[in-house]
Amino acid sequence: MIKFDVVTIFPKMVGAGLAEGVVSRGIERGLLDIRIHDLRDHTTDRHRSVDDVPYGGGPGMVMKPEPLAKAVECIRTERGIPDAVVLLSPQGRRFTQAEAVRLSRLQHVALLCGRYEGMDERVRTLVATEELSIGDYVLSGGELAALVVIDAVGRLIPGVVGDEQSVQEDSFSRGLLDHPHYTRPSEFEGLKVPDVLMSGHHAEVLRWRRKTALTRTLERRPELLEVAALDDEERALLTEIRKEQEKKP
Repeated sequence: MIKFDVVTIFPKMVGAGLAEGVVSRGIERGLLDIRIHDLRDHTTDRHRSVDDVPYGGGPGMVMKPEPLAKAVECIRTERGIPDAVVLLSPQGRRFTQAEAVRLSRLQHVALLCGRYEGMDERVRTLVATEELSIGDYVLSGGELAALVVIDAVGRLIPGVVGDEQSVQEDSFSRGLLDHPHYTRPSEFEGLKVPDVLMSGHHAEVLRWRRKTALTRTLERRPELLEVAALDDEERALLTEIRKEQEKKP
């Protein structure tokens, strides 16, 4: 089991994202322990203010450090000390499958959702232990990013996904994109399922899947191959693919 604590000014938004799908089933099975904390509950003024104007001027508002510090202190008191307090920010280290695997090996992760122009820098220095970004773009807040992290990490916890082999074969799980998938009907609008997938020859099916995964990765994300953990057969297949591509006009 892994514990998540999410600090946000929109708890209903996060709760709605956890109410369906794989994460919801993980919660029901007792494999994911997720608590949502309303940041405004940790304010002291009657307006429940979580932001203020920036020093030095400029547009927008900045999230105040005191409520965030108090929220994390409350988590430590009520839920135990988190192994990681993650600030979700476009300035953070990129969240990848490898990062998801790393976090899945922890027991307790707190996620801080930013809003407005950002957080007071002292939150990064005094409260957060690390900073993660789910991509090179800007969202209105960290709530969607928190849901992405919980989903990516949660599905790695044994028992959360019914078929654990499907998790092991996901895109990026070994540094490669996934192979193409097909189901019924065998023909749709003139496009047929590859014969090998209906042959019943398991070794040939496995070889086809490995080769198409390598081909797709080479065509779409060739930089992944520089660090992918390939076995001898995959290296031989990659050489074969490159030779075939060289022969194309």
